[in-house]
Amino acid sequence: MSEEVVWLTIFVLSVFVGIEVISKVSSTLHTPLMSGANAIHGIILLGAVIVTGMTDSTVALVVGLIAIVLAAVNMVGGFVVTDRMLQMFTRRKPKPAKADTGSTGGAA
Repeated sequence: MSEEVVWLTIFVLSVFVGIEVISKVSSTLHTPLMSGANAIHGIILLGAVIVTGMTDSTVALVVGLIAIVLAAVNMVGGFVVTDRMLQMFTRRKPKPAKADTGSTGGAA
């Protein structure tokens, strides 16, 4: 069996496992899960930068740059979504009532 087939098999199996794991997560755990995923995407981005910087092949360089862009977009988007989800759980301060500064205006 060639090395490419082994790597493709690992990739396909990891996609199936990832889909199965994510579909079983309750909605209350999505924010912590997103935070963990953002940390993992940071590591992926760093790895893509290192591997792309060490390559000599033009094809590998192009694929690496695409991987860097996609990982960066994925990571930034994940942080934006996590921030918006966390804002839903913050309590907003009630607006203070306006003080009556008007005059009595004479006899009623």
